[in-house]
Parts: sequence; C-alpha cells; structure tokens
Amino acid sequence: MTIGKRSNREDVMRVSQLLDEVVEEFEGEVVEEQNHHEAGLVGSRGHDEHWVQSLEAWDQAVGIQANDEEGEDDDELGAMNNGDGNGNKRPGFIVLGMHRSGTSMLSGLLVEGFGYETGGPLIMPNFDNEKGFYERIDVVLQNDAFFQAQGMGWSYNVLNYDSEKALRDKLQGMINFDEGKRALQFLNNHHKTLPYLQKDPRMCIALPTWLKLLDDEPAVVFTYRHPLEVAMSLKKRESSITLEHGLRLWIVYNMRAIQNSARLCRVFSTNEAVMKDPAREVQRIKNQLTDICNVIPPPKSLMPQEVVDSFIDPNLQHNSKERRNEEKTSRILKDFGDGCVAKEFDSEYVKGSDNYEAETQIFLMAMQIFCDFENGKAYEADYEWPDLAHWQRPARIN
Repeated sequence: MTIGKRSNREDVMRVSQLLDEVVEEFEGEVVEEQNHHEAGLVGSRGHDEHWVQSLEAWDQAVGIQANDEEGEDDDELGAMNNGDGNGNKRPGFIVLGMHRSGTSMLSGLLVEGFGYETGGPLIMPNFDNEKGFYERIDVVLQNDAFFQAQGMGWSYNVLNYDSEKALRDKLQGMINFDEGKRALQFLNNHHKTLPYLQKDPRMCIALPTWLKLLDDEPAVVFTYRHPLEVAMSLKKRESSITLEHGLRLWIVYNMRAIQNSARLCRVFSTNEAVMKDPAREVQRIKNQLTDICNVIPPPKSLMPQEVVDSFIDPNLQHNSKERRNEEKTSRILKDFGDGCVAKEFDSEYVKGSDNYEAETQIFLMAMQIFCDFENGKAYEADYEWPDLAHWQRPARIN
C-alpha cells in the first residue's frame, strides 16, 4: 500500500514539522461556540499518549516512502489509477455518525469481521476507546485543516462549514493538502480489490468536499445514539463541553450527515441495534452494502462470533446505563409518540433558571430528531430540520 510519496529527507522532515504544528494548535486552544458565546478549550489531543503514538507511527510510515517520487498533482493521481477491475461496483463506503455514537465499535466489527480495508496509519487506541478508532490520521488531519481555515474545529462552529470554500482554499493553496493527497491515493486507488471503509465523525460535516475529490461515489453507513448519552460522554471526556454544547453538536452532526449524504446509497443503523444483537445487525449492514448499494463484496461473508465477543462489552456502556437508571424515576418532559419520550435529566443548573430552560430546549430539539430517526421521518427528503442558526437562546451561557 502506498502511503505517500517523498523524494528526500527534507520533505519527510517537513511533513513531520507540519504534523507537530497541527498538534500544537490543538493544545490550549480557546474558542467560542457560535450562537452560544461560550468560551472553552477544544479537546487537546497533542498531549494524549495515543495521539503521540499515532503521530510517531505516521512519521515512520511517511519515512518509508522517502525514496518514492514526488510531484503528482491531483489530475496525475487520478491518471495513475485508471485500471478499474471492479466493474461498476462502489469501491467502498463512509461511516457517518456523531462523536461518541458507536462509530468506532461498528467500524471495528466491519473491518475485523468482514475484512473491509481502512489503510493507515490509524489513530492509536485510547483509554476511552480501547479497541481503536479506525480513523486514518491523514483524513483526520486534513479535515482539521479544512475546519481551521474557516475558524472552526470539530467541537465549535461546525454549523457554518462551507464545502465550496474548502475546495477553493485547496485550489488556491490557502491550506496544505498533503494529508488529503495521501488519503486520496488510497481512496482513489482503482487497482484495489478490497472494499474500503472510511471513518471520521468530521466527515458528517466535510463530506461534500470529499465527494468532489473522490473518483467514485461511495456508499454510506449512518448510525446514531441517544443524544443525552452522547452529550454525557462528551462532558466526561472534554471538560469544556457542557450538556447543552454536546446536545447542540449532536444535532448539527446528525443533521449534516443526513443532509450531505442524501443522494448517496445509504444503510441506516443505530448504536442500540448493534448492542442488542451485534452479529445480526452488522451482518445486515454488510449484506445491504453488497446487495443494495453495490459495494465490492468483502473477503469474508459471515461475521465470526469471536470478533463480536471481542468488540461488544455491555459493561462499557456507562452513559446508557446511567441514563436508563435516571429515567426510571424521572418525569416525562414531552411525549413524541410511538413510545418515544423525553424525560427529565440531571442538570447542573437550577430548575427554572434561564440556563436550565436553554438546556431543556436544546434537549427537546435533539429528542425530536432522535424520535424521528426512530420512526424514520428524519430520513424523508422534506424533513424540517431545526434552524439552529437563528435559535434565540434564553440567556448567555455563564
């Protein structure tokens, strides 16, 4: 597998320096969430051991290619990969889902169980994701570069992402596209016989940009998780993210995932369905990718039980258990029908305060979407998504 092309040691060191600069930008970065006016730190992965290890692996992989040729532009990359031996089949698919929604677990099951290919290097496993993320470092870094050029990051201002501006920034040399070029050498490799799986939650936002860069249209696997569980998980992992902030991100990521993938062949799933019957659910996803979305069949046709056993640990679903335990004695805030209800949750704000009301409003907004995912309405072409850009928050976040 070709990771990247470099002609000498100087270029390799330049790539390493760029990676260091990107990591440094993560550390101590104070940002303000649009429409919330909330200052907070973005997740600083630069000092996390798994991120450091991942970058070291990335530097090593790039170094291996130091004797390869350099200099292809995007047209030349496409010209290199002109031998398509897979007919009209889709070469792979992209997993879309909000952070902390089970996308890593689902991707791991698909990769290890059926043999879908991610390429690499990948971000290393972490304490809160011991089985691995299944995210290519180059894709993550390139998406971060797209975001940073527009004054945003994975956890702030993502509602305003402009896919066309990202493409213009690339064409005009306003951003470095080395990472994206490496990723495209893998994703646009027409000689590949194994179907690829690409996963990065940022793709919910950046997907339209990448669709213009891919030679072939991918399929999509979309998954979601209860919004309160996601917000609780984010709050525990990122000290700067409140429940309201996490719920808002849940809305934006899921909304953009559905909007941006509307014209693609999609397979829908849920974190709950995977946890309830993992072998059956993941087998269904694989079958629909092959039979309905016409993705190249993976090398393995059946999900091995030992793979399921190695990935599924119900004891790790702490936030799900916490939410369900709270709901046993909580009053119903709103009944959305079809057995889907929003129940009162433990808030850090005083009941009746402006902050409490704002948090409750965004929670009910998220729960409306969640219930519409459950009943299928949110997948309809004319579904009305909330207008977050003009949502008037009752009070400034303290």
